[in-house]
Amino acid sequence: MCIRLIIAFLVLGLGLAACVQLQAAEVVRFARFVHDGVEQWGIVSDDRVACLEGEPLGAWQRTGRSHALGEVRLLAPVEPKKVLAVGLNYRSHIGARPAPEVPEIFFKLPTSIIGPDEPIVLPRDSSDVHYEAELVVVIGRRGRDIPVEEAGRHVFGVTCGNDVSERRWQKNDLQWWRAKGSDTFGPCGPYLVTGLDYDDLLLTLRHNGEVRQQERTSDLVHSVADIVSWISRSVTLEAGDVIFTGTPGTTRPLADGDMVEVELEGVGVLRNPVVRER
Repeated sequence: MCIRLIIAFLVLGLGLAACVQLQAAEVVRFARFVHDGVEQWGIVSDDRVACLEGEPLGAWQRTGRSHALGEVRLLAPVEPKKVLAVGLNYRSHIGARPAPEVPEIFFKLPTSIIGPDEPIVLPRDSSDVHYEAELVVVIGRRGRDIPVEEAGRHVFGVTCGNDVSERRWQKNDLQWWRAKGSDTFGPCGPYLVTGLDYDDLLLTLRHNGEVRQQERTSDLVHSVADIVSWISRSVTLEAGDVIFTGTPGTTRPLADGDMVEVELEGVGVLRNPVVRER
């Protein structure tokens, strides 16, 4: 009798473990939004967003309330303490230059982050601001010196990003603090999505409706796991930190009145108008 009970518990345990694993791999689209002046999180399904109590990176539960997406204003689905980014991480962008042996990392500023439909503002003294479509990784677990084979466990999900860059400042300044980190130079959204195979997603950028960049994330020189592991050798990664993973192909200047769309397979479309600072 005891042996039968033990076997039953083992079978039940395996079943629960499989259930947890399936839930962990489930594709979920989280949205951060404002409705009637109240900021909150929700889960998007079709054209509605189900309200949550709590937030994705912590404890949360459904409230039973929901809104039509057309009734809410989407915000950036990230509020990072740290914004890191990788340069030269697609061969199509590197061109004739040698590929970096390790991920080349730089910082953007948290104040550069904006959400869907918010304007990218071209600073008054800028002259050569470019778009850069990117897969953005959101860290879910704190970690330091993370092995490559464990890096995936520290990734919560992904979103679309645009690493807006002022090329003249990038070339001539000692640091990239304003070239990459100026206000509005880090659009993200529209959703934070879990359960996707972020190592093989189609990334597309449309500039005024025309496709200008398109490549799969499987073409990254340094994979997401490599990037997370490499950064964590020197910098403690915390839940909510974001990493821009590099842009493919070539980029072009932005102008007042433009519209930029970054689309990531399984995530959605991040749209941002462009305006010149007055």
